[in-house]
Amino acid sequence: MDSQVMTIAQVQLPVDEVLKIQKHRLMPSGVSVDELEKSGKRISVVTGIHGDELEGQYVCYELSRRIGEYPEALCGIVDIYPAMNPFGIDNITRGIPAFDLDMNRIFPGNHHGDMNEHIAAEIIKDMEGTNLCLDLHASNIFLTEVPQIRINELHKDILVPIAMKSNVDLIWVHGASTVLESTFAYSLNSRGIHTLVVEMGVGMRITEDYGNQLVDGIFALMADMGIWKGDVPKVRMPVVSNDETGNDVYYLNAPFSGIFFKERSHGSMVQAGERIGCVVNPLTGELLSEITAPGDGWLFTIREYPVVEEGSLMGRILKKDALEGMGH
Repeated sequence: MDSQVMTIAQVQLPVDEVLKIQKHRLMPSGVSVDELEKSGKRISVVTGIHGDELEGQYVCYELSRRIGEYPEALCGIVDIYPAMNPFGIDNITRGIPAFDLDMNRIFPGNHHGDMNEHIAAEIIKDMEGTNLCLDLHASNIFLTEVPQIRINELHKDILVPIAMKSNVDLIWVHGASTVLESTFAYSLNSRGIHTLVVEMGVGMRITEDYGNQLVDGIFALMADMGIWKGDVPKVRMPVVSNDETGNDVYYLNAPFSGIFFKERSHGSMVQAGERIGCVVNPLTGELLSEITAPGDGWLFTIREYPVVEEGSLMGRILKKDALEGMGH
């Protein structure tokens, strides 16, 4: 097996510093890159576009570690990009520090633009030849999410069957009106590079159970693509929400500002009227509001950060009717 760390974009900075975007390429020895790409055997795992989303760091490590244990089972190219926004990761900020810029709003970039646009363009260029890309994200510091893949309806016919093999708990198909054309995933999908957007866990933390779950799914995808011939764990059947209209999900919002105490974990089935948590005033000891489920369903998002302002999102529930329509 060949293992190589490669620099895909590089920009000179002040004080003799250099900004580098790097990837770790793993591939079988004695086979050309062109041959593997033409046979559909190149997968890219990307994370770190948002510097405060760290769940993907464990996935990158564990994926490399497992492949290294059985290098003879590798039959294609695995490109691992752990830090697309290295300054953001170093400073624990969502965007690119000093620019106050969300990196996931500048794709596909511009080779002749400013530093950040140039880097974005170089990243897109390096993705050429990829047969499948996984764009890994975490939730923010406020919410915890079950492992899920989000797909816009423009690409659902192609991407949903692929996502079914990825070992996530939920596939959430959303309306095209919410699509941001400047995102990394949209730029790749519009170029014919199949890209799945993964959301899981919570910001600024690593949830190893979720990481292991997704790595199992990546190996299942690799086996399906002919990239991996080793053992593959059995993957779970995800819930699929075709929520283009936005009517399949209940949103729980804080009616008052205060401290939120959650009483149900994400991933739980809840019934109408069941208490999810409460909002309190710690100064007066007053119970400001009981947060209850507006209907039966599956709690797939829950508030992790306890301080809430009026209107803050505290949870999402996939409606029971939608679940039953999917055969769950």
